[in-house]
Amino acid sequence: MVLPFTLTRLSPIQRSASRREQRPARAILFAIRSPLCFSSLMIDPFTENDHSCMRAALEEANHAAMRDEVPIGAIITNDKGEIVARTGNKTRELSDPCAHAEILAIRSACESINSQRIPNYTLYVTLEPCAMCAAAISFARISRVIFGASDQKGGGILHGGKFYTQPTCHHKPSVQHGLMADESGEILKNFFKKKR
Repeated sequence: MVLPFTLTRLSPIQRSASRREQRPARAILFAIRSPLCFSSLMIDPFTENDHSCMRAALEEANHAAMRDEVPIGAIITNDKGEIVARTGNKTRELSDPCAHAEILAIRSACESINSQRIPNYTLYVTLEPCAMCAAAISFARISRVIFGASDQKGGGILHGGKFYTQPTCHHKPSVQHGLMADESGEILKNFFKKKR
């Protein structure tokens, strides 16, 4: 089986001087093809703008935590990469169980262009959207979703009902995940640790 090329660090065995001197080509070939090396050094699939937008979403998550809301933040950018909506969860503040960061950001972005749909827009959110938010993303025709941490318990994209794989889903956005996942997860862990 030939695996695709990826940049990797050589393992201690591969780095041993005697092996390198005896068979340098075989050691490099093994490093390129080895599935054990995929967890090492990978090329970042996200742009600098993606990182910048996720940092803004993390700021919104921190603001939500200061309001005693579950710390999830969301950002929506237009086709030029400009932020058009940014918010965090406000379910307690608004006494609204639907006031998730994604829903509020979608409402704000749609209102700003006076349209029910925002194709060619990108949503950045710190946690995997739930099924309700995944549906709203689909109905708004958002073209791209990038989220930080996965949510095995309440997520609706990679977990749970996997909304975008259902035959009733009319629009499936491009989905990327894992951008600043550790930072996103840490905010949530710290928030719930203080609640115990």
